[in-house]
Amino acid sequence: MLRWDIGAFMGRCLPTQQKSERNMQTQTKGRVEGLYIDENVELRAGALNFGGRIEDISLGDVPAAHAAWQSGDPNVLLWVPGFVDLHNHGGNGGSFPNGDYDQCRAAARFHRAHGTTTLIASMVSGTQAELCARAELLAALADEGDIAGIHMEGPFIAAAKCGAQDPSRIVPGNPDFFRAVIDAARGHLRSITFAPETQAAAELLEVCAEHDIIASLGHTEADYETTLRVMAQAKDLGVTVTGTHLFNAMPPIHHRAPGTVAALLTGSKAGDAGVELIADGVHLADGTVDMAYNRRSFAVTDAMAAAGMADGSYELGSLPVTVTDGVARVDSGAIAGGTSTLAQQFARFAARHGAEEAVRFTSTTAADVLGDKDIGRLAPGKRANLVGLNAQFEPMRVIADGIDITAATDTDSR
Repeated sequence: MLRWDIGAFMGRCLPTQQKSERNMQTQTKGRVEGLYIDENVELRAGALNFGGRIEDISLGDVPAAHAAWQSGDPNVLLWVPGFVDLHNHGGNGGSFPNGDYDQCRAAARFHRAHGTTTLIASMVSGTQAELCARAELLAALADEGDIAGIHMEGPFIAAAKCGAQDPSRIVPGNPDFFRAVIDAARGHLRSITFAPETQAAAELLEVCAEHDIIASLGHTEADYETTLRVMAQAKDLGVTVTGTHLFNAMPPIHHRAPGTVAALLTGSKAGDAGVELIADGVHLADGTVDMAYNRRSFAVTDAMAAAGMADGSYELGSLPVTVTDGVARVDSGAIAGGTSTLAQQFARFAARHGAEEAVRFTSTTAADVLGDKDIGRLAPGKRANLVGLNAQFEPMRVIADGIDITAATDTDSR
């Protein structure tokens, strides 16, 4: 197991380059050498050859790689699969819920430049017209490959647990509303957050089943039994279930009223639900993350426009947000999304659990939840999404679909 204080990371990228017609960034057709986490989430050393996909992997000398990392060579890296973020509202000053096309693209490319090669863009509660218009804009971004899909967070949630969502936009569950947004998204809507206790929850699940959409339960006051019932209905329909930012925007566990948190943890242990954890040290204490972590838990940023930016004033949907010391809050005092990247969460988690488990937490499990077998692992045939990390687990090289974006100088990728 590799941890920050005892790990060993070696890598060297030896690319040959050509231009990609898709976005004119540097297309890497070559290989990386060093340490890597393999498809079984085990530490190996060797070389990965790739174009748009990984072509083959050769084995090398792990002890030599370990020694090279310890020498402090700046070219010594650990290669891990690109991070997968299923809940992200923006960054680099751009907001998926309310930014224009260029701002949203800049947000997506900011996170990609920091290693998040697969990103689901999250909306917030709005009217049907607002969410349909937003879905149309984000669908265009998905067409270009800058995001992997859209997450509809609300408006079928509990007003008392709205967090940083506009309470005036919250409405009871409405399958026709849901279908309208699905149509506007043109096949790119991948998940929806709704409260288990909302009106027509069973009908919302049926729509999820029709369109292969993840049902993420959150922003809720539901009790244990209600949550389990909705999870059972989802399982019967073949709908994937997750918990939206577990612990946040839901009642805490009480020994006589376990609530949604305990129901989702029970489901995750049984393999019936995945759970999001915002492991940034702000939304959740490290000890809470460690208590909840299992092989069905995965990191999300819940990032908003301030990720990668200075403290100041921002917006999340229709609400103003103030960021102080890196913590975003709305006027009510509720935390308003995150300001971290998954690379930062990887480093924080790996320091306690090792790089191998951090790969599961920030990539592999989320890829499995998304149902995408082409990402989340380093193996022949998988998409060439790779991140090269130094000894502090900082991303020094990023390759997305074989495109070396490390040296990108345009503002869309910084």
